Amino acid sequence: MTAEIVKGTEVAAAMKEEISLEMERLKEETGGGVPGLAIILVGDNPVSKINVNNIEKTAQELEFNPEVCRLPPETTEEELIQLIENFNHNKGIHGIVVQLPLPYHIDDKVILEAVLPEKDVEGLHSINKGRMLISFTPFLPCTPYACLKILEYINFDIEGKRGVVVGRSNNVGKPIAMQLLQKNVTVTICHSHTVNPAEVCRKADFLVVAVGRPELVKKDWVKPGGVVIDVGVNKVGEKVIGDVDFEEVSRVASYITPVPGGLGPVTTYTLMLNTLHSFKVVNDLA
Repeated sequence: MTAEIVKGTEVAAAMKEEISLEMERLKEETGGGVPGLAIILVGDNPVSKINVNNIEKTAQELEFNPEVCRLPPETTEEELIQLIENFNHNKGIHGIVVQLPLPYHIDDKVILEAVLPEKDVEGLHSINKGRMLISFTPFLPCTPYACLKILEYINFDIEGKRGVVVGRSNNVGKPIAMQLLQKNVTVTICHSHTVNPAEVCRKADFLVVAVGRPELVKKDWVKPGGVVIDVGVNKVGEKVIGDVDFEEVSRVASYITPVPGGLGPVTTYTLMLNTLHSFKVVNDLA
């Protein structure tokens, strides 16, 4: 068996078409109104710069109104909070993105909590995370949302299936497990203290791997014909690789996402879907 590679660009293209059609309808109903997205970058992290450029470019292509603030690394926590407050009160801004990581002198948690939950299109505010546990949140965290969109794209019916999430981070592992549970998946979370994780993973109809360890998951971790979504991004020498041994696992899985080129493009578009939703709520069109 050779797995079918699920390319993020193809999934993103389908999402782009979906959003573009919705934008045409909304422009007519709002007299030309468009979603406003504030994007904040502090410092000069090269990966963060690329991410922000991609978000800005995608927003422009969708005819959103992106407003990008590129701030110097010496920006204080107080200055950043004030900027966020300005966007919180700006009626033309429907979503706020703060690119992580922030410089060490700024507390990520404090900054994420400064964003209004109604404009938290990344789904990272504690209120939105709490709402997610009771199936009531306007914004799913973008990476878990992207995992769901990939499963939807390949027409994989997850209801009643057994899913294993490898990793229990607050922003990916736990949220994707909760979303799967709400969609009637039997969910298991593997982590650093799990006894014999390979055996646990082999029972899964699909795996979501988000642990940050290069090529941790080998072919003997995967049920033949299983679906594998690799969330990990690891820099090893000059290469970027995932948490899954792609060459090995692609010989036993039915579908697999590559790294790079898998989840990344889809995550950008889930951010756009969340921003679009915020715009619709403000205009009573949701």
